[in-house]
Amino acid sequence: MGIASTFRGSVVLAPLLWLFSIQAGAPLLAQAAASIPEEIEWTWGVRPLEPDAALPNVLLLGDSITRAYYPTVARELAGLANVYLFATSASIGDPRMKHLLAEFAKLQGVQFRVVHFNNGMHGWAYDEAQYAAAFPAFLRAIRRTMPSARLVWATCTPVKYESSPGPTNARVDRRNAIAKALIDARRIPIDDQHALMQRHPDAFEDAVHFNAAGVEIQGVQAAMTIKGLLQN
Repeated sequence: MGIASTFRGSVVLAPLLWLFSIQAGAPLLAQAAASIPEEIEWTWGVRPLEPDAALPNVLLLGDSITRAYYPTVARELAGLANVYLFATSASIGDPRMKHLLAEFAKLQGVQFRVVHFNNGMHGWAYDEAQYAAAFPAFLRAIRRTMPSARLVWATCTPVKYESSPGPTNARVDRRNAIAKALIDARRIPIDDQHALMQRHPDAFEDAVHFNAAGVEIQGVQAAMTIKGLLQN
């Protein structure tokens, strides 16, 4: 997922904090404990322009799907929360993830009340067994970095066109099922973005991303889910 094809102006509501992009030329590695780089690797963080110390802080943690609906969530939660974004191509199974997440949290220096997370449209070179083995470590990394936050998991969205080794809708379904079992066991609430976007097959912009109308639909639902957690 290249940056140029996925950026939809998320910095309109908040300034770009940092952007890291490299052309990765390393060969694919078979081990789950090793990074399996994609053609373009990137990490993207956004913070509010003027965070209000009196408001709780919310983090959207994800990839380019999350990055696209971040502006809608920030708008919907204006006056209720300071909304931050951490998005990356580093996937579940990639050992870089925990380090990148810890670095981002240290840089922000705030406590998050709610973390809305999903990182599902990358890492297709990892098979589902590796995904299942790595998901608990992903949850531990979030808990360790944001120990006081309430978590909510967003399901991975469907795709319009399938590719090999992925994404395909069958693999999205398998990953959602794997994650849901682990999420349910920990009683973490779910924002079912998959079911939501299945009802809007006309909202795709390309093979996996959504157009402006689709992004608005996603962001409104994510914001409603987060509001519920902020109020309880």
